[in-house]
Amino acid sequence: MAATIVETAPLVLNVGVVLLAAATMGFVARKFGLPAVFGYIFTGLLVSPFTPGFVADNNQLSLLADIGVVLLLFEVGIEIDLKRMSRENRSILWGAPAQILIGVLIGTPVFLWLEIPIFGALLLALSIAISSSVVIVNITRSPRRTTNTSTESAMLGWAIVQDIVGVAVAVIILTAFGESEKSLPVAFGGLFGFVLLAYAGSKLLPKLLKMVRWERDLFLIYSVSIGLVLAAIGTVVFGIPMALAAFIAGLAINQNQDTDEVRKAILPFRDLFAVLFFVVIGTLIQPAQLEKAWPFAALVLLLVVTSKTIPTIFLVKIGKLNVQKVKFGVGISQIGEFSFVLGSIAFAQKAITSSQYTGLLLAVVISIVASSLLVRKVEKSPKIKN
Repeated sequence: MAATIVETAPLVLNVGVVLLAAATMGFVARKFGLPAVFGYIFTGLLVSPFTPGFVADNNQLSLLADIGVVLLLFEVGIEIDLKRMSRENRSILWGAPAQILIGVLIGTPVFLWLEIPIFGALLLALSIAISSSVVIVNITRSPRRTTNTSTESAMLGWAIVQDIVGVAVAVIILTAFGESEKSLPVAFGGLFGFVLLAYAGSKLLPKLLKMVRWERDLFLIYSVSIGLVLAAIGTVVFGIPMALAAFIAGLAINQNQDTDEVRKAILPFRDLFAVLFFVVIGTLIQPAQLEKAWPFAALVLLLVVTSKTIPTIFLVKIGKLNVQKVKFGVGISQIGEFSFVLGSIAFAQKAITSSQYTGLLLAVVISIVASSLLVRKVEKSPKIKN
């Protein structure tokens, strides 16, 4: 037993030091009027193998970060009311896919012009077209937000539709141009099979939660474990990205009366582990590559504005969404977790260079910070609905 404690102590120290540093950097960032996310990413840079000093175990952090993203999207899936969204903001259901299509059509030729293979060009264009659900959730729940309720609801709905469409498009790209061994029918069959499993779970879960409703510890354990198990099954058995599987699972069970309690039970764990996602991004940035990476990062940010921000504002106007239009466009103008995954796949399959990958990471960081700050400033309303 003593030997086991000695062996695991460095791992515990690793997580403890990183979380302590992230909390401190997040606090400092907020004191300077920056989003805490900037502090978390900067923490990752400090504990990365590319900078002197303490080096964190990146594999361990990545595991915990994955848990955080799974719990976040599981909770978002629980909270999103698709029936209300289709009734009140029906144009989201065609607006978000149209925005992704515009982004891919604009971005792909640009990356092909840079002599990036078609596989990498498509993945990069898609990654830019998709926003960060994690960041948008933080924007809509920030105490400094200046968005109204309808804008916040629409932003979340837009991001979720982006995720659903984006994963479907990614499946096509990976199957048609990547190194995937699955055929397209098999890939989509796995997605459909998991949806059926999540639906079956939505029928069984209310009965289980009803049995332990007054047992707070058991209710908490079931709430967290169900999200993790369903997400893992989606990946291991059906080949679906865990983040999407978690969202589908949350969406499937969001109609029963105990789901609000489930959401509240998950929140502390989600917030704790989701911090590590941003830390992991920081650990991957190589300072030695920055000089070569800046031009590519600038190009990616320019594409974010031209292929996502501006088209989104026009689509919102055409769709007559009851939102703060410019604020809405700025609020979704970042690239985040799913984009990071797609870029990592392109880099792993050598479709983009190391400096281009670093440039993409820089663009992720800058776009997250910029959208989080600018969304508070533009199109302010005198009264905010809470």
